[in-house]
Amino acid sequence: MPSGAAAPDGEVDTAELNSVLQLEIRSELLTLALTHRSYAYENGGIAHNERLEFLGDSILGQAVTVMLYLENPDVDEGELAKRRASLVSSAALAEIAGHIGLGRYLLLGRGEELTGGREKSSILADAVEAIIGAAFLSVGPEAATALVMRLIAPLLADPDRFGAAMDPKTSLQELSTRLGKGLPQYRITDSGPDHSKRFHAEVAFGGDPIASGDGTSKKQAEMAAALAAWSILQRPGR
Repeated sequence: MPSGAAAPDGEVDTAELNSVLQLEIRSELLTLALTHRSYAYENGGIAHNERLEFLGDSILGQAVTVMLYLENPDVDEGELAKRRASLVSSAALAEIAGHIGLGRYLLLGRGEELTGGREKSSILADAVEAIIGAAFLSVGPEAATALVMRLIAPLLADPDRFGAAMDPKTSLQELSTRLGKGLPQYRITDSGPDHSKRFHAEVAFGGDPIASGDGTSKKQAEMAAALAAWSILQRPGR
């Protein structure tokens, strides 16, 4: 089993993940933050991470809002709202999860495991928010806010991100054309009942998939996939 991976019996190397996060979140809370509902369902209906996700979403939003307000005194509220959206979107949080290798720590049910759940942007984004919630409960608001700032630092280092996050499909098309990769192609699949569908978008160039995204609508899934692909193409050597 690779270092840091979730064990078959549900044990997680929380010490290793805490080291990555530069925190000391209580083991039981950190494990809960990594427990997806599919795993909880297959293990007798144990608790999962959605309540922590709810808490972490609020903490994330507040921390990012305060930071943007204080550090950008000459930016109006409309632009601040756009910048905040670019930093707290599911695509951005999934990118953060990729930076810290979060996927390998997740506790997933068999179905999610078989369908690539460790790389699904929606699951990764939810887990990031849940970890922020767990940090708040375990080590307090100041440490949780500091964690948020560390997590979003790589995103803030990219000045082009704010524009791309507002219109990721156009930004991706412009970037891919500039790089000589041609136009992106999108493939959409959906799952779940009619009243609660989830959409999965895959973006490819010349038939070769490069990134994917999830959402509650086709448009949202395509935008998430486009932003993920834009981020990948921005990397040196792409």
